[in-house]
Amino acid sequence: MIGGNESCTAGPIPMSYLTCLTYILGEWTGVDHIEDYLSYAAYLLWVLYPLAVVFLLPGVLVILFYTSVLLLHIYKRKNELKEAYFNDVWDGARQMLATLWDGHGRIWHGYELHGFENIPEGPGLIVFYHGATPADCIYFMARLLIQKKRYCHVVADHFVFRLPGFKILLDVHGVLHGPKEECVKALKNGCLLAIAPGGVREALFSDEMYTIIWGDRKGFAQVAIDAKVPIIPMFTQNVREGVRTLGRIKIFRSLYERIRLPIVPLYGGFPVKLRTFIGKPIPYEPNITAEELTAKTKAALQDLIEKHQKIPGNIFRALMERFQTQKKED
Repeated sequence: MIGGNESCTAGPIPMSYLTCLTYILGEWTGVDHIEDYLSYAAYLLWVLYPLAVVFLLPGVLVILFYTSVLLLHIYKRKNELKEAYFNDVWDGARQMLATLWDGHGRIWHGYELHGFENIPEGPGLIVFYHGATPADCIYFMARLLIQKKRYCHVVADHFVFRLPGFKILLDVHGVLHGPKEECVKALKNGCLLAIAPGGVREALFSDEMYTIIWGDRKGFAQVAIDAKVPIIPMFTQNVREGVRTLGRIKIFRSLYERIRLPIVPLYGGFPVKLRTFIGKPIPYEPNITAEELTAKTKAALQDLIEKHQKIPGNIFRALMERFQTQKKED
């Protein structure tokens, strides 16, 4: 090794550093013409680099989540909190995180929110279509807090509560897992509550056709009936073009149905245009059944999708919408 290294600088014409490194590596491995293998490896890296980026970009959201967790721990330490998380002293932390996420939405997606006037002054149940990630819902909650000084709780799947380090984030933001009684209680206390009836299944296995996957779920409708609150449909344009899944591969669907964990790979993270549209509220009716209200809500959400989303969704078109100067009408 030393002899090889010395030979790099020996002679009338010294080798370049890269040539020297290749020479040393060839001597160490005993492989002849190793520069050919290295050139082939470099070519493969060049070809596969875009593919690697596509699968790595969704990790930015994971980084943002854990950055939020870190900021909350710093905030807690600074304020020397010894009491429960549900305290007004956390308002500053919520505002800080709202600014962080709203900034990401503005910069990366040119995020817009339309239909503020459809959110009631009092409590209401917001029902939204679930994209591959909940980023659009977080952007909505952040914008709502910043502009209207209103906070919206959200119902999350059980696996979210098992993610390492997420407890403080979920507690501070009042994320609910259920049951129905807790959701009804939150609404009766005057809160806004957001839920995606399709849940993880819709997130992973819907596609650019924006198919609503609710199955026979109607518990959210019963919650609205019990709490006597309106349902507000909400949809985000291009949400499936920002991040997509490999949910069409049958083995992933089979694994999810067996273990109920979201192990389907995500790809994308594209800076597509995102616009969230809030539809007209569906008012509370004392004599309506949960089945009827579910059908009514699904139809209202489908109307929002048909009005504001070109189907099938197209990533390139969604990217080009970032450069449109005229906003789409509500």
